[in-house]
Amino acid sequence: MGQPRAATLSLTTRQPETQVPVDTRMHIPRTKIVAQSPPGCIVASQLAPHAKPLVDFDIIQEYIIPRKAFFNRFVTVNTPDNKYSILGFPVSIPNERYDRNEFIFNFGLVVESDCDFIPYERLVRRLAMTFAEMEKQGGYLSSEAKVDDGRRPIESLLEIVKEDLNNYGECMIPVDEANTINMKLFPYHPPPPPVRGWHVPVPKMKLTEIVDPTWDLTLQKLIPHIDGVNDVRRIAWLADVSLPLTQTALQHLLYYDTILLLDMFFFGGCYAPRPSIHDFVANRDGLVDECAGYVCLGGLGPSDSVAASSGSLSTGENTVGASTNVTPSKDVLGTTAQIPPQTSALAPQRVSNYQLIKLMTTFCVGRSVMEWIKLHTDAGWPVLSLIDVRRFIQFGVIKGLLYRVHKYVVSKQYLALLATGQARPLRDDERVGVRPGGLGEDEDGTAAGEGPAGGRGAWMGEDPLQRYTDGCHCFDQIITEQNMTAAEIVEKLKGFQAPAGDLTVFYR
Repeated sequence: MGQPRAATLSLTTRQPETQVPVDTRMHIPRTKIVAQSPPGCIVASQLAPHAKPLVDFDIIQEYIIPRKAFFNRFVTVNTPDNKYSILGFPVSIPNERYDRNEFIFNFGLVVESDCDFIPYERLVRRLAMTFAEMEKQGGYLSSEAKVDDGRRPIESLLEIVKEDLNNYGECMIPVDEANTINMKLFPYHPPPPPVRGWHVPVPKMKLTEIVDPTWDLTLQKLIPHIDGVNDVRRIAWLADVSLPLTQTALQHLLYYDTILLLDMFFFGGCYAPRPSIHDFVANRDGLVDECAGYVCLGGLGPSDSVAASSGSLSTGENTVGASTNVTPSKDVLGTTAQIPPQTSALAPQRVSNYQLIKLMTTFCVGRSVMEWIKLHTDAGWPVLSLIDVRRFIQFGVIKGLLYRVHKYVVSKQYLALLATGQARPLRDDERVGVRPGGLGEDEDGTAAGEGPAGGRGAWMGEDPLQRYTDGCHCFDQIITEQNMTAAEIVEKLKGFQAPAGDLTVFYR
């Protein structure tokens, strides 16, 4: 998402009093726009008589200079049509030298309502507090129209601040001999999602080229193994780093938008199209052409190996690069597939747009990748010889064209044990402690299959798969934590001493 732009910047003050011609001679404070940039954006101005205001100031003025309870607080006001938002920080400076013994002002920043306000909050606070200190020192704001000391006018200052922030994201403006406005817009990154052991990090840039010795030692050990194929647990094992440290380090990379998290690729996995598949069919923004450059292989003979293309995948501002190292990956059938580097003597063979669209639109729920390959191979189109299947599916997932359909298992009796308190669900910290191929122990030293009182589901005994049968843990998690293939998990489930029809495997 691009950086939001400030539409206008204005200074609002409350005038000391207004005479009302009634018998009681009531004195009412009046809110007034002192300066605005550009002219006429908030109220009519002689500098821009034909400018149309962005907001109706008469409606929102009571919220621009609000009640005292909102002074010295960050305030956001939306216009009635919800098109713009005014970000402000109303300030009150009590002093006997002012009429009514206080001076009230607010610097308002007008932005579009659908943009992210968080980067601007510190900026508005800094602007208000800077001018509050300048007002306390020498009456900079209250004496603007009374003293001509050669300083920069407020309206000119606001114009420079707005233009610099919109164009450069920062500003450094000297106000007078003693004061300078220094502000910078820092982009806001939301907290990253949790990194699980069965996730696969995919780099969006060449991390090995930007890493330097000052980086965190854990990151330096992990980056060589982040190739878009290895899952988080395998990366931790290859780098000889504990899993919690690996997850924390990858969260830092995720926070700065340098990696993506995808699911593990298996030929037994299932994928289904999203509504945005229509953009791929229409080749909107050259999507099919980009896909061809990313997934097409060289023209190989029957005896040649499957070669991975050396293309890159664009995701907005960054690029997802795939590793060219030979990487063995164990699929659900127990076989090992290797993806060797691209042979330089072979140019990529371009697959037609029609064929790529046909391949992408034939994924569906209930059809595994292996069945999808067999479907097209039986139709006379050698999928494995012309495209890199893993990269083809990866392209669809990254672009939002496909989504992974996960497989879960649920046991009615185990759900009954959870409901009656005879068993407890698997916690995150317990998942980290499970040893591949072993039962593992909880923090209190009990076996992973035991309940809070030491009781177990007798129909499953001490099987570590018991606590994955609550319908909340996908097969990817079981594969990673128990070091088993999907076929082995299914065979293990068939051996449970459970009543007929108790176990159900479902997809979602």
